[in-house]
Amino acid sequence: MEEIIQISHAVKKFGKATVLQDVSLDVKKGSICGIVGRNGSGKTVLFKAVCGFHDLTSGKIIVKGKQVGKDVDIPEGIGSIIETPGFLGNFSGYRNLKYLADIRGLIGKEEIYQVMEQVGLDPKSRKHVGKYSLGMRQRLGLAQAFMEGQDILVLDEPMNGLDNQGVRDMRKLFLELKEQGKTILMASHNREDIEKLCDEVYEMDAGILERV
Repeated sequence: MEEIIQISHAVKKFGKATVLQDVSLDVKKGSICGIVGRNGSGKTVLFKAVCGFHDLTSGKIIVKGKQVGKDVDIPEGIGSIIETPGFLGNFSGYRNLKYLADIRGLIGKEEIYQVMEQVGLDPKSRKHVGKYSLGMRQRLGLAQAFMEGQDILVLDEPMNGLDNQGVRDMRKLFLELKEQGKTILMASHNREDIEKLCDEVYEMDAGILERV
């Protein structure tokens, strides 16, 4: 299996604080790679760097053969949930996704309906996102992350706010997405999620990444 994400000796400093300490990680295409770690361990900073939202202090990240921050600013074909997804509270879930989809014009109503149903949301509901539960917002965030056919998903705590049935639904969905050839890099506090889903598991602590 080819490596679709290659992280080599990544270091990230904010002032005198070193948040990523010589992190190296290869993620194979079509796999689910999981990272466990406490809040503040560096997971979110690493994910933001993979998505092109943070520049590294040193080291490099290559996605699909292109170096982030050098060959490309934002890697192509990457969808993410990092921190709580932000949406327009006075719009329905469908209208939020339609608004975002119209920016690039790659998909239409049918694809948005399909992806909302995949994550367990009713695309015809007029309920405003401002009245969504945290779990519903997470589902909408997941829909946004892969609605345009993104083949790499970077998901930071994707089960956040979901009830037990929601967690089961998302586990099933992630395995289906993997079967479709998508690559998932995910972080979770829940070791059970990681153990059930992931082909490779790593632990991050104080900016140091080690394979479990």
